[in-house]
Amino acid sequence: VQLQASGGGLVQAGGSLRLSCAASGSISSIYAMAWYRQAPGKQRALVARITSGGSTNYADSVKGRFTISRANAWNMVGLQMNSLKPEDTAVYYCNAVRATTSGEYDYWGQGTLVTVSS
Repeated sequence: VQLQASGGGLVQAGGSLRLSCAASGSISSIYAMAWYRQAPGKQRALVARITSGGSTNYADSVKGRFTISRANAWNMVGLQMNSLKPEDTAVYYCNAVRATTSGEYDYWGQGTLVTVSS
């Protein structure tokens, strides 16, 4: 599975951005995709996750502001980010989890930088 993230940039506090992650390769066996972020000096942390059944979960810090969505074929996952805050500044990574008979595998995109100015 290859993941290509896009959509990051510089935005003022209160603004919006939409991130996209294009998946290719063995996407039929993906059962969950997610967005993580890593701020300077901090560990990578889950932002939002969506499963094949459509279940979603969000970090408390983004609930009500961010929305994760996906295409039915798992070839695209989006993250709509509204009411952005300076503390949302981070590199955002797309993640996919693929299930096979030999186990589960994690895949990561290259990351896209989101900078929120105050």
